[in-house]
Amino acid sequence: MSLNLSDFLPFLGYFSSIPPERLRIYLGEKTGIELSSTQVRRILKSKKYVYLWAKYSLESKQDTVERSLFKDKLAEYIRIAKESPALLQIWFWDESGFSLRVIRRKNWCKKGTRSKKRGDRRKGRINVMGGVRYSDKKRWVDFIPSGNSANFYAVLRNFYGDLRAEWILEGHLAEDFQDKGCKCVIILDNASFHKKAEILHKIAAEMPNLIIEFLPKYSPDYNLVELVWHSAKEYVANRLFESIEKLEVLLNKWLNEGELIMKWNPKVKNKGNLVNAV
Repeated sequence: MSLNLSDFLPFLGYFSSIPPERLRIYLGEKTGIELSSTQVRRILKSKKYVYLWAKYSLESKQDTVERSLFKDKLAEYIRIAKESPALLQIWFWDESGFSLRVIRRKNWCKKGTRSKKRGDRRKGRINVMGGVRYSDKKRWVDFIPSGNSANFYAVLRNFYGDLRAEWILEGHLAEDFQDKGCKCVIILDNASFHKKAEILHKIAAEMPNLIIEFLPKYSPDYNLVELVWHSAKEYVANRLFESIEKLEVLLNKWLNEGELIMKWNPKVKNKGNLVNAV
């Protein structure tokens, strides 16, 4: 007796996490038809089924209308920035953390062996806040004790100063920056300390060249800087740092001095379908 695909595909919706061997046993119990694991794999493969890690999803919490409106707004910002780069910059902004505890990742080893990494919990953590510029993928980060509104404001002040200094180095007058300098769109998530009214009023009053735009709720896939954090953590994976100071020096080289090498193409851990990073 042969088993048609239609006989057991309905079971996949309920038991999609079952590996082929367990699926083979289950199907045998339910249908009375015995197949080998290889046969199960072959049938599934013929219908383009593969056994992969599931992805975390926030789709059930997302507002599709809000995401669509934001996508249109960002497309317009990108259009202006490409046509007039001296007038508008787009920065994707966020916070992240790096711990002294070894980040365990896959690595090459001989078959039958597995490398060992220190797994003890080590005290020490570095928090960073900053962003990546859309046009040239330049990164800028600052090191902070923790994520709160006071530090958010202080970091933006530092960033604004560097933005102004960049304008002056291009041959412009410092006093012309507010009226003639580029506007800078800062795109960030909806963390409560980002949206504190008092801080937003201070930013508007003291840093008029900044335009704050908030991502749609539950939409980290729309934030390009997430790829920077992911890549940085891949580079520090499986490495033991003796102190916070040594880790900070390395992160500064990677994130502020351009030593973090990233190939900006759609294959870079495609976390979103909005931003074309090429």
